[in-house]
Amino acid sequence: MEELLRYLSVAKSFMRTALEDVVVGGQTIEAGTTVVLSYNTANRDFERFGDPHLLDLRRESGGHLAFGHGIHLCLGAQLARVEMRVAFSALLQRFPTLRLAVLAEDVAVRPESADIHGVKSLPVTWDV
Repeated sequence: MEELLRYLSVAKSFMRTALEDVVVGGQTIEAGTTVVLSYNTANRDFERFGDPHLLDLRRESGGHLAFGHGIHLCLGAQLARVEMRVAFSALLQRFPTLRLAVLAEDVAVRPESADIHGVKSLPVTWDV
């Protein structure tokens, strides 16, 4: 689940305002300046995740920012994790031959400009 969260972060970006002058990557951000930060970019950091553009379900991918961090951590993060584990497990037990009904590259996704990442539809099939 953690690798899916890292790779497919639902929220793409967030804004923060510097409370004091801070230097990030050699660039000074002055107090009062609002910056837009990208969860997707952080979750694809080459220094943190080896081969970060690859979805590897065996990867130990803790430390991602899919639910934010610190005082900005999503209050529903743990519930979402439990829901994913229960739902995926139940779905695959009930439909063990569940698979995409189209090629993966043909799955329609929301436009890049959307604030929330996701698919428009996910056609699936299974053996009866």
